[in-house]
Amino acid sequence: MDLSQPRFTRHRDSTYHMTPNLYVANCGPAVGISVEAIKSFFSSFGEVAGVHAADKSGSRIIVCFLEVSAAEAAYRTLNGCRCEALGGRILHVQYSEQQQPLKVDSNDSLPVSLFSSELAIPGIYLLHDFISSEEEQELLSAVDSRPWKSLSKRRVQHYGYEFLYETRNVDSKNFIGELPSFVIPVLEKLVKFHGEGGNNSKLVDQLTVNEYPPGIGLSPHIDTHSAFDNMIFSLSLSGTCIMEFRKYLPWHSSTAAVDVKSLQECSSSLRKSIFLPARSMLLLSGEGRYAWHHYIPHHKVDIVRGDGIRRSSRRVSFTFRKLSLRVSFGYDRLEEVLANVNFHNIVILEWRFEYTKQESNLMLQVLIQVNRHKHGDRERCHEKWQPSKMVTCYGSRKGRTLGRER
Repeated sequence: MDLSQPRFTRHRDSTYHMTPNLYVANCGPAVGISVEAIKSFFSSFGEVAGVHAADKSGSRIIVCFLEVSAAEAAYRTLNGCRCEALGGRILHVQYSEQQQPLKVDSNDSLPVSLFSSELAIPGIYLLHDFISSEEEQELLSAVDSRPWKSLSKRRVQHYGYEFLYETRNVDSKNFIGELPSFVIPVLEKLVKFHGEGGNNSKLVDQLTVNEYPPGIGLSPHIDTHSAFDNMIFSLSLSGTCIMEFRKYLPWHSSTAAVDVKSLQECSSSLRKSIFLPARSMLLLSGEGRYAWHHYIPHHKVDIVRGDGIRRSSRRVSFTFRKLSLRVSFGYDRLEEVLANVNFHNIVILEWRFEYTKQESNLMLQVLIQVNRHKHGDRERCHEKWQPSKMVTCYGSRKGRTLGRER
């Protein structure tokens, strides 16, 4: 009996049309009835072309006749009846349709990059074989020895600060401990990957571990601008996937998850994708971090340059972030924040989230200092800025567009 992926489906509604194929429940190897016995018994109604597994249970089968009349005779005789020839079991029979094989529309399929240089999104970098196979197994063993938190479709672990999925933020006052010791080798490599020396604890302070079963992906989103710093690192373990990036019309909220269909229907959106191998490290920064939604399609098989790559039984990702000054310092330390701002090099791209009055006052003062430091008192566009408004800057060299309120 063919135990591969099911090729048939049963009729699920009350209206049906007859086919030469029958879905038979309560019958099969799992309940002690051999394929030979099944074929021999059903041959009494007409010539049997084949017997197939309906699913992986072993107790539901598909019987394929050459003639519809043979299937009709078997259906009328057996449905809901006890069959002594098949162990006295009550059989539940329905007509079945043969499923059409899935096709990939080459005109709609998105080209998949293998390297970040091919992807060509500023700020996105992919490093293959970031860790060894031995290091991968050590990391997986370490997280599997610790308790998982179950969500609706995946399991997670949080370190440093708990990631809050409802708000896509963290509670900076709820510190749950230092990052675990088993990620120290990864942190040391992150410093080298980033191109800086020094204390690796300054680079990240929050870790979320996600375990994805086959077919489960990630909804399109941008990690909250205000919650985390510029760089977000994601290490893929145990399995592969495709990650898609989408840049679309500006009226979508930059911090909320977006409906996939609405993005697909946005004719002016840009779409790119990249293949993430196991043990690879992905860095999101700059434009790739702030302007592009990232998204993992909910597929069990990814199509990469014409080849189908089946996802493994699990994919585990380690996502490293660092809380931003805005979250971790609060708003009573403006002088310290300003002391750490390099006004000559600062480039303000865009804020697209609502501030509270306290937050707005802080950002207003920071922007005033930026404007004065770079252009002196000649440019007084900041005088009309109002607190509690969303301020948007599209790369203005003199900050004039910072006065736009929405």
